Amino acid sequence: MSHNPVRPWRNIDRRESRRIMVGDVPVGGGAPISVQTMTNTVTTDVKGTLDQIIRAAEAGADIVRVSVPDEASAKAMKEICRESPVPIVADIHFHYKRGIEAAEAGAACLRINPGNIGDEKRVAEVIKAAKDHNCSIRIGVNAGSLEKHLLEKYGEPCPDAMVESGMDHIKILQDHDFHEFKISVKASDVFMAAAAYQMLAEQTDAPIHLGITEAGGLMTGTIKSAIGMGNLLWMGIGDTLRVSLSADPVEEVKVGYEILKGLGLRHRGVNIISCPSCARQGFDVIKTVETLEKRLEHIKTPMSLSIIGCVVNGPGEALMTDVGFTGGGAGSGMVYLAGKASHKMNNDQMIDHIVEEVEKRAEAIENGQVTAQAAE
Repeated sequence: MSHNPVRPWRNIDRRESRRIMVGDVPVGGGAPISVQTMTNTVTTDVKGTLDQIIRAAEAGADIVRVSVPDEASAKAMKEICRESPVPIVADIHFHYKRGIEAAEAGAACLRINPGNIGDEKRVAEVIKAAKDHNCSIRIGVNAGSLEKHLLEKYGEPCPDAMVESGMDHIKILQDHDFHEFKISVKASDVFMAAAAYQMLAEQTDAPIHLGITEAGGLMTGTIKSAIGMGNLLWMGIGDTLRVSLSADPVEEVKVGYEILKGLGLRHRGVNIISCPSCARQGFDVIKTVETLEKRLEHIKTPMSLSIIGCVVNGPGEALMTDVGFTGGGAGSGMVYLAGKASHKMNNDQMIDHIVEEVEKRAEAIENGQVTAQAAE
Protein backbone atom coordinates (compact mmCIF):
# COMPACT_ATOMS: atom_id res chain seq x y z
CA MET A 1 0.00 0.00 0.00
CA SER A 2 1.40 3.38 -1.01
CA HIS A 3 -0.33 6.23 0.85
CA ASN A 4 0.59 9.86 0.53
CA PRO A 5 -1.46 12.08 2.90
CA VAL A 6 -0.11 15.25 1.27
CA ARG A 7 -0.80 14.12 -2.31
CA PRO A 8 -3.68 11.62 -2.04
CA TRP A 9 -4.00 11.42 -5.82
CA ARG A 10 -0.73 9.47 -5.80
CA ASN A 11 -2.11 6.68 -3.61
CA ILE A 12 -2.08 3.08 -4.88
CA ASP A 13 -3.88 0.44 -2.81
CA ARG A 14 -2.12 -2.81 -3.62
CA ARG A 15 -4.15 -5.98 -3.84
CA GLU A 16 -3.64 -8.23 -0.81
CA SER A 17 -1.90 -11.47 -1.73
CA ARG A 18 -0.14 -14.34 -0.02
CA ARG A 19 3.62 -14.13 0.32
CA ILE A 20 5.87 -16.76 -1.18
CA MET A 21 9.63 -16.92 -1.48
CA VAL A 22 11.62 -17.20 -4.69
CA GLY A 23 14.97 -18.07 -3.18
CA ASP A 24 15.61 -15.20 -0.79
CA VAL A 25 13.28 -12.79 -2.62
CA PRO A 26 9.82 -12.32 -1.08
CA VAL A 27 6.99 -12.10 -3.60
CA GLY A 28 3.52 -10.93 -2.61
CA GLY A 29 2.16 -10.10 0.81
CA GLY A 30 3.13 -6.45 0.50
CA ALA A 31 6.75 -7.13 -0.46
CA PRO A 32 8.34 -4.72 -2.96
CA ILE A 33 7.34 -5.56 -6.52
CA SER A 34 10.25 -7.57 -7.89
CA VAL A 35 11.72 -7.08 -11.37
CA GLN A 36 12.57 -10.11 -13.46
CA THR A 37 14.18 -10.76 -16.82
CA MET A 38 15.18 -13.82 -18.82
CA THR A 39 18.49 -14.81 -20.36
CA ASN A 40 18.69 -15.27 -24.12
CA THR A 41 21.98 -17.16 -24.15
CA VAL A 42 22.32 -20.87 -24.82
CA THR A 43 21.96 -22.31 -21.32
CA THR A 44 24.78 -24.82 -21.84
CA ASP A 45 27.08 -21.82 -22.32
CA VAL A 46 27.43 -21.48 -18.57
CA LYS A 47 29.92 -18.60 -18.66
CA GLY A 48 27.89 -16.59 -21.18
CA THR A 49 24.67 -17.22 -19.26
CA LEU A 50 26.21 -16.23 -15.93
CA ASP A 51 27.75 -13.11 -17.47
CA GLN A 52 24.30 -12.06 -18.67
CA ILE A 53 22.72 -12.84 -15.30
CA ILE A 54 25.35 -10.74 -13.54
CA ARG A 55 24.78 -7.79 -15.90
CA ALA A 56 21.05 -8.04 -15.32
CA ALA A 57 21.53 -8.19 -11.55
CA GLU A 58 23.79 -5.14 -11.65
CA ALA A 59 21.03 -3.32 -13.56
CA GLY A 60 18.61 -4.17 -10.75
CA ALA A 61 17.08 -7.56 -11.62
CA ASP A 62 15.80 -9.29 -8.49
CA ILE A 63 15.16 -12.63 -10.22
CA VAL A 64 16.35 -14.10 -13.54
CA ARG A 65 14.68 -16.82 -15.58
CA VAL A 66 16.72 -19.34 -17.56
CA SER A 67 15.37 -21.70 -20.20
CA VAL A 68 15.83 -25.44 -19.63
CA PRO A 69 14.95 -27.02 -22.99
CA ASP A 70 17.02 -30.22 -22.73
CA GLU A 71 18.94 -32.50 -20.39
CA ALA A 72 22.26 -30.77 -21.04
CA SER A 73 20.74 -27.45 -20.02
CA ALA A 74 19.38 -29.02 -16.84
CA LYS A 75 22.90 -30.20 -15.99
CA ALA A 76 24.29 -26.71 -16.65
CA MET A 77 21.74 -25.27 -14.23
CA LYS A 78 23.62 -26.68 -11.26
CA GLU A 79 26.57 -24.34 -11.75
CA ILE A 80 24.38 -21.46 -12.93
CA CYS A 81 22.20 -21.62 -9.82
CA ARG A 82 25.22 -21.99 -7.55
CA GLU A 83 27.09 -18.99 -8.99
CA SER A 84 24.18 -16.64 -9.72
CA PRO A 85 23.89 -13.52 -7.52
CA VAL A 86 20.07 -13.68 -7.75
CA PRO A 87 17.51 -16.51 -7.57
CA ILE A 88 17.04 -18.47 -10.79
CA VAL A 89 13.69 -19.48 -12.26
CA ALA A 90 13.85 -22.53 -14.52
CA ASP A 91 11.68 -22.12 -17.63
CA ILE A 92 10.09 -25.48 -18.40
CA HIS A 93 8.15 -26.40 -21.52
CA PHE A 94 6.94 -29.76 -22.84
CA HIS A 95 9.37 -31.97 -20.87
CA TYR A 96 8.26 -32.34 -17.27
CA LYS A 97 11.47 -34.19 -16.42
CA ARG A 98 13.39 -30.98 -17.04
CA GLY A 99 11.41 -29.45 -14.18
CA ILE A 100 12.41 -32.24 -11.85
CA GLU A 101 16.05 -31.94 -12.89
CA ALA A 102 16.04 -28.15 -12.51
CA ALA A 103 14.64 -28.42 -8.98
CA GLU A 104 17.38 -30.90 -8.15
CA ALA A 105 19.96 -28.51 -9.67
CA GLY A 106 19.01 -25.69 -7.29
CA ALA A 107 16.46 -23.58 -9.16
CA ALA A 108 14.55 -21.29 -6.81
CA CYS A 109 11.37 -21.50 -8.87
CA LEU A 110 9.95 -23.56 -11.73
CA ARG A 111 7.96 -21.83 -14.41
CA ILE A 112 5.57 -24.34 -15.94
CA ASN A 113 3.06 -23.73 -18.71
CA PRO A 114 -0.09 -25.75 -17.96
CA GLY A 115 -0.94 -25.97 -21.64
CA ASN A 116 2.14 -27.89 -22.67
CA ILE A 117 3.70 -29.71 -19.73
CA GLY A 118 1.48 -32.80 -19.88
CA ASP A 119 -1.23 -34.48 -17.83
CA GLU A 120 -1.92 -34.07 -14.13
CA LYS A 121 0.28 -37.05 -13.26
CA ARG A 122 3.31 -35.35 -14.77
CA VAL A 123 2.45 -32.07 -13.09
CA ALA A 124 2.22 -33.98 -9.78
CA GLU A 125 5.77 -35.26 -10.25
CA VAL A 126 7.02 -31.74 -10.80
CA ILE A 127 5.18 -30.59 -7.67
CA LYS A 128 6.85 -33.33 -5.63
CA ALA A 129 10.28 -32.25 -6.88
CA ALA A 130 9.50 -28.64 -5.97
CA LYS A 131 8.45 -29.70 -2.48
CA ASP A 132 11.52 -31.88 -2.00
CA HIS A 133 13.89 -29.08 -2.99
CA ASN A 134 12.18 -26.07 -1.42
CA CYS A 135 11.33 -24.64 -4.82
CA SER A 136 8.38 -22.39 -5.66
CA ILE A 137 6.34 -22.65 -8.86
CA ARG A 138 4.97 -20.11 -11.32
CA ILE A 139 1.90 -21.17 -13.22
CA GLY A 140 2.52 -19.49 -16.55
CA VAL A 141 -0.65 -19.29 -18.62
CA ASN A 142 -0.13 -17.92 -22.12
CA ALA A 143 -2.81 -17.00 -24.65
CA GLY A 144 -0.71 -18.61 -27.37
CA SER A 145 -0.56 -22.06 -25.79
CA LEU A 146 -3.90 -22.72 -24.12
CA GLU A 147 -5.18 -26.26 -23.65
CA LYS A 148 -7.11 -27.72 -26.57
CA HIS A 149 -10.30 -28.26 -24.60
CA LEU A 150 -10.41 -24.61 -23.59
CA LEU A 151 -9.92 -23.43 -27.15
CA GLU A 152 -12.75 -25.71 -28.21
CA LYS A 153 -14.95 -24.39 -25.38
CA TYR A 154 -14.33 -20.68 -25.99
CA GLY A 155 -13.54 -20.73 -29.72
CA GLU A 156 -10.39 -18.61 -29.39
CA PRO A 157 -7.92 -17.37 -26.77
CA CYS A 158 -9.74 -14.99 -24.42
CA PRO A 159 -9.53 -13.78 -20.81
CA ASP A 160 -12.09 -16.31 -19.59
CA ALA A 161 -10.15 -19.21 -21.11
CA MET A 162 -6.86 -17.97 -19.66
CA VAL A 163 -8.24 -17.55 -16.16
CA GLU A 164 -10.00 -20.91 -16.28
CA SER A 165 -6.71 -22.54 -17.26
CA GLY A 166 -4.91 -20.82 -14.40
CA MET A 167 -7.55 -21.68 -11.81
CA ASP A 168 -7.61 -25.32 -12.94
CA HIS A 169 -3.89 -25.58 -12.30
CA ILE A 170 -4.08 -23.73 -9.02
CA LYS A 171 -6.50 -26.45 -7.94
CA ILE A 172 -4.03 -29.16 -8.97
CA LEU A 173 -1.28 -27.57 -6.88
CA GLN A 174 -3.58 -27.06 -3.91
CA ASP A 175 -4.92 -30.60 -4.17
CA HIS A 176 -1.32 -31.74 -3.73
CA ASP A 177 -0.97 -29.45 -0.70
CA PHE A 178 1.39 -27.12 -2.54
CA HIS A 179 0.89 -23.40 -1.93
CA GLU A 180 4.25 -21.81 -2.79
CA PHE A 181 3.13 -20.61 -6.19
CA LYS A 182 2.53 -17.45 -8.15
CA ILE A 183 0.61 -17.13 -11.41
CA SER A 184 0.59 -15.18 -14.66
CA VAL A 185 -1.92 -14.91 -17.51
CA LYS A 186 0.07 -13.32 -20.32
CA ALA A 187 -0.99 -12.29 -23.81
CA SER A 188 0.59 -10.15 -26.50
CA ASP A 189 -2.76 -8.37 -26.81
CA VAL A 190 -2.75 -5.64 -24.15
CA PHE A 191 -6.53 -5.63 -23.80
CA MET A 192 -6.73 -9.41 -23.38
CA ALA A 193 -3.90 -9.51 -20.86
CA ALA A 194 -5.28 -6.64 -18.78
CA ALA A 195 -8.79 -8.14 -18.71
CA ALA A 196 -7.43 -11.58 -17.76
CA TYR A 197 -5.30 -10.17 -14.94
CA GLN A 198 -8.20 -8.18 -13.51
CA MET A 199 -10.40 -11.26 -13.56
CA LEU A 200 -7.65 -13.40 -12.03
CA ALA A 201 -7.02 -10.91 -9.23
CA GLU A 202 -10.60 -11.37 -8.05
CA GLN A 203 -10.43 -15.17 -7.95
CA THR A 204 -7.21 -15.95 -6.10
CA ASP A 205 -4.97 -14.57 -3.38
CA ALA A 206 -1.86 -16.00 -5.06
CA PRO A 207 0.92 -13.56 -5.93
CA ILE A 208 0.57 -12.34 -9.51
CA HIS A 209 3.39 -12.11 -12.01
CA LEU A 210 2.72 -9.43 -14.62
CA GLY A 211 3.76 -9.41 -18.24
CA ILE A 212 2.68 -8.49 -21.74
CA THR A 213 4.25 -11.41 -23.56
CA GLU A 214 6.04 -11.02 -26.90
CA ALA A 215 5.53 -7.27 -26.66
CA GLY A 216 7.99 -6.44 -29.46
CA GLY A 217 11.21 -4.48 -29.83
CA LEU A 218 12.65 -1.95 -27.42
CA MET A 219 10.35 0.96 -28.26
CA THR A 220 7.18 -0.92 -29.20
CA GLY A 221 7.52 -3.41 -26.36
CA THR A 222 8.24 -0.70 -23.83
CA ILE A 223 5.12 1.23 -24.79
CA LYS A 224 2.84 -1.82 -24.79
CA SER A 225 4.27 -3.00 -21.45
CA ALA A 226 3.91 0.43 -19.89
CA ILE A 227 0.28 0.65 -21.01
CA GLY A 228 -0.69 -2.86 -19.92
CA MET A 229 1.35 -3.34 -16.77
CA GLY A 230 1.24 0.33 -15.82
CA ASN A 231 -2.54 0.31 -15.67
CA LEU A 232 -2.64 -2.94 -13.71
CA LEU A 233 -0.03 -1.72 -11.24
CA TRP A 234 -1.96 1.52 -10.84
CA MET A 235 -4.98 -0.61 -9.89
CA GLY A 236 -2.83 -2.35 -7.27
CA ILE A 237 -2.48 -5.61 -9.22
CA GLY A 238 0.93 -7.24 -9.50
CA ASP A 239 3.61 -8.58 -7.19
CA THR A 240 6.42 -9.21 -9.67
CA LEU A 241 6.91 -8.39 -13.34
CA ARG A 242 8.90 -9.02 -16.47
CA VAL A 243 9.03 -6.70 -19.46
CA SER A 244 9.29 -8.95 -22.53
CA LEU A 245 11.39 -7.22 -25.20
CA SER A 246 13.24 -8.30 -28.31
CA ALA A 247 16.27 -6.61 -26.79
CA ASP A 248 19.09 -7.06 -24.31
CA PRO A 249 17.70 -8.41 -21.00
CA VAL A 250 19.34 -5.45 -19.26
CA GLU A 251 16.95 -3.20 -21.18
CA GLU A 252 14.02 -5.23 -19.83
CA VAL A 253 15.23 -4.56 -16.30
CA LYS A 254 15.66 -0.84 -16.96
CA VAL A 255 12.18 -0.52 -18.43
CA GLY A 256 10.66 -2.51 -15.58
CA TYR A 257 12.24 -0.21 -13.03
CA GLU A 258 11.17 2.90 -14.92
CA ILE A 259 7.55 1.70 -14.94
CA LEU A 260 7.69 1.11 -11.18
CA LYS A 261 9.50 4.40 -10.55
CA GLY A 262 6.92 6.27 -12.61
CA LEU A 263 4.21 4.95 -10.28
CA GLY A 264 6.22 5.47 -7.10
CA LEU A 265 6.26 1.72 -6.38
CA ARG A 266 10.04 1.20 -6.45
CA HIS A 267 12.88 3.68 -6.21
CA ARG A 268 16.34 2.97 -7.58
CA GLY A 269 18.91 5.23 -9.16
CA VAL A 270 18.56 8.71 -10.55
CA ASN A 271 15.16 9.83 -11.79
CA ILE A 272 15.91 12.42 -14.48
CA ILE A 273 13.26 15.06 -15.12
CA SER A 274 14.06 16.76 -18.41
CA CYS A 275 12.32 18.91 -20.99
CA PRO A 276 11.91 17.91 -24.65
CA SER A 277 13.90 21.03 -25.61
CA CYS A 278 12.86 23.89 -27.89
CA ALA A 279 14.21 27.13 -29.38
CA ARG A 280 14.48 28.60 -25.86
CA GLN A 281 17.03 26.03 -24.68
CA GLY A 282 20.29 27.44 -23.41
CA PHE A 283 22.20 24.21 -24.11
CA ASP A 284 21.73 20.94 -26.00
CA VAL A 285 19.23 19.26 -23.67
CA ILE A 286 18.82 16.02 -25.62
CA LYS A 287 22.55 15.30 -25.92
CA THR A 288 23.11 16.29 -22.29
CA VAL A 289 20.42 13.93 -20.98
CA GLU A 290 21.67 11.05 -23.14
CA THR A 291 25.18 11.55 -21.74
CA LEU A 292 24.01 11.90 -18.14
CA GLU A 293 21.88 8.73 -18.35
CA LYS A 294 25.02 6.76 -19.20
CA ARG A 295 27.31 8.62 -16.79
CA LEU A 296 24.91 8.09 -13.86
CA GLU A 297 24.08 4.40 -14.39
CA HIS A 298 26.34 3.50 -11.47
CA ILE A 299 24.21 5.47 -8.98
CA LYS A 300 21.81 3.13 -7.18
CA THR A 301 20.62 5.64 -4.56
CA PRO A 302 17.03 6.84 -5.20
CA MET A 303 17.26 10.54 -6.03
CA SER A 304 16.12 13.09 -8.59
CA LEU A 305 17.80 15.33 -11.14
CA SER A 306 16.18 18.02 -13.27
CA ILE A 307 17.71 19.09 -16.57
CA ILE A 308 15.68 21.94 -18.08
CA GLY A 309 16.73 24.06 -21.05
CA CYS A 310 15.35 27.43 -19.98
CA VAL A 311 13.87 29.42 -17.10
CA VAL A 312 10.19 28.91 -18.00
CA ASN A 313 9.84 25.66 -16.01
CA GLY A 314 13.43 25.10 -14.90
CA PRO A 315 13.38 26.84 -11.50
CA GLY A 316 10.01 25.29 -10.60
CA GLU A 317 11.15 21.77 -11.44
CA ALA A 318 14.44 22.31 -9.60
CA LEU A 319 12.57 23.17 -6.41
CA MET A 320 11.47 19.53 -6.18
CA THR A 321 14.70 17.74 -7.12
CA ASP A 322 17.96 16.87 -5.40
CA VAL A 323 20.12 18.39 -8.10
CA GLY A 324 19.03 20.60 -10.96
CA PHE A 325 20.42 22.57 -13.87
CA THR A 326 18.50 25.28 -15.70
CA GLY A 327 19.74 26.96 -18.87
CA GLY A 328 19.14 30.51 -19.89
CA GLY A 329 22.36 32.42 -19.38
CA ALA A 330 24.87 33.35 -22.08
CA GLY A 331 26.78 30.06 -22.18
CA SER A 332 25.99 29.16 -18.57
CA GLY A 333 23.16 27.95 -16.37
CA MET A 334 22.07 27.78 -12.76
CA VAL A 335 22.84 24.78 -10.56
CA TYR A 336 20.25 23.94 -7.91
CA LEU A 337 21.01 21.80 -4.86
CA ALA A 338 18.23 20.44 -2.65
CA GLY A 339 15.71 22.65 -4.40
CA LYS A 340 17.60 25.92 -3.97
CA ALA A 341 19.59 28.01 -6.44
CA SER A 342 23.25 27.42 -5.58
CA HIS A 343 25.68 28.68 -8.23
CA LYS A 344 26.22 29.22 -11.92
CA MET A 345 28.17 26.85 -14.14
CA ASN A 346 29.43 27.13 -17.70
CA ASN A 347 27.62 24.88 -20.17
CA ASP A 348 30.83 23.28 -21.40
CA GLN A 349 31.68 22.15 -17.86
CA MET A 350 28.25 21.31 -16.55
CA ILE A 351 28.08 17.58 -17.34
CA ASP A 352 31.15 16.71 -15.28
CA HIS A 353 29.97 19.10 -12.59
CA ILE A 354 26.45 17.64 -12.45
CA VAL A 355 27.85 14.11 -12.18
CA GLU A 356 30.03 15.27 -9.30
CA GLU A 357 27.12 16.96 -7.52
CA VAL A 358 24.87 13.90 -7.97
CA GLU A 359 27.56 11.61 -6.58
CA LYS A 360 28.04 13.88 -3.56
CA ARG A 361 24.31 14.09 -2.95
CA ALA A 362 23.91 10.30 -3.28
CA GLU A 363 26.69 9.75 -0.74
CA ALA A 364 25.05 12.17 1.69
CA ILE A 365 21.68 10.41 1.29
CA GLU A 366 23.28 7.01 1.84
CA ASN A 367 25.03 8.27 4.98
CA GLY A 368 21.76 9.62 6.37
CA GLN A 369 22.99 13.20 6.28
CA VAL A 370 20.15 14.41 4.04
CA THR A 371 16.81 13.15 2.77
CA ALA A 372 16.10 12.73 -0.93
CA GLN A 373 14.01 15.59 -2.31
CA ALA A 374 11.67 13.74 -4.63
CA ALA A 375 12.96 10.29 -5.58
CA GLU A 376 9.49 9.29 -6.71
